[in-house]
Amino acid sequence: IFFRLEMNGDIIICGGGIIGASIAYHLTLKGVAPIVVERCEVAAAASGKAGGFLAGEWGSGVTADLHRKSFAMHGALAKTLGLQSYRPIPVLSVTAGKKPKPSQHCTWLDGSIAKSSLMDSGTAQVTPKELTCALMDAAVSNGARVVIGKVEGLQVVQTGDGMRQVQGVVVDGKPLPAAKVVIAMGPWSVFATDWLQISVPMEGIWSTSVVYKNEGTQRTVAEPFALFCAEDDNGCHLEVYPRPNGDVYLCGIGGSAYTSPEDIKQVSPSEVTPNPKRVVAAHRSFSRMTSLAEDGPTSTQACMRPCLSDGLPMMGLVPATENAFIACGHNCWGILWAPVTGLAMAELIVDGRASVVDLKPFNPGRFGNLQGMRGQRGRQQVGQPVGEQW
Repeated sequence: IFFRLEMNGDIIICGGGIIGASIAYHLTLKGVAPIVVERCEVAAAASGKAGGFLAGEWGSGVTADLHRKSFAMHGALAKTLGLQSYRPIPVLSVTAGKKPKPSQHCTWLDGSIAKSSLMDSGTAQVTPKELTCALMDAAVSNGARVVIGKVEGLQVVQTGDGMRQVQGVVVDGKPLPAAKVVIAMGPWSVFATDWLQISVPMEGIWSTSVVYKNEGTQRTVAEPFALFCAEDDNGCHLEVYPRPNGDVYLCGIGGSAYTSPEDIKQVSPSEVTPNPKRVVAAHRSFSRMTSLAEDGPTSTQACMRPCLSDGLPMMGLVPATENAFIACGHNCWGILWAPVTGLAMAELIVDGRASVVDLKPFNPGRFGNLQGMRGQRGRQQVGQPVGEQW
């Protein structure tokens, strides 16, 4: 691969989650070897703890292209990167009951099921941590570099025409010269407000998830179904994702906390911990539906989904800057939209425009007029709310 030389520093990506990893990977495919600065480790936050549900036809309006094109890219990436966790998986809509009654659609739903029906047969899944690490490993193999350290600020100067130019990224007190900078720090992208004077009306949706380690079981492996469950009397709106290795991942367990931008700035990824009460509630709900839950969850975790006030991501060149870009706010679709986001941002950074999708609806400057407005921010299937809403 031939690498273009960047004058006065490197392209620096702030953030080693799935968005940063995808941008890094796609930049290397275009002949540019970036530096990725990550505070903890690759996939340390939501990118290592999300469910990994992929739905190509669930978008609507300006998100329809993101869904369809990125869904197709996932299948291709799974082959290119040799992913073990990617597979098609149909979705059932499930309502738990109060009396023992197995589902007629799925034999491992052998508990109390009032209703179950096929919701979508064209969906898929991937384990986010495997994908994120594979993207970053491939980028590094192509010449990218990962630097572990905390981004503490940007070195910004005013140019003669009133624009701002980023000349460096301050990492653990030391500047790294930068030709271009990308902010892709998930909810911690709110620091861009301080660094680049851009409005980033982001909340971190702090949610708990659990994993049942069922290594070796053939029940969900032989009969894979994802579940979207109706809200129950435990306050859960379960989303259930059996994985190819036999693990079963649960989210949508209620009790999400809304973290303000100022509070996000005070929290490190390691401090985003699960709510024990919601773990108990999730187990109570899941064990009602299936004998898979007999032994209880073996791991519990939490993450903050980055959610902008209008429910749409922010992707593009930061207004009034010459070389600062931002890609954040992907909400509950960060894993699905990561491939197309990485490609679009790489096109914008290297070629000057994105051709794979239209980025205008996701303009980083749009909150000058829209701050305070709230769109539908929960998961949707073609505009209709599905699962837990926030």
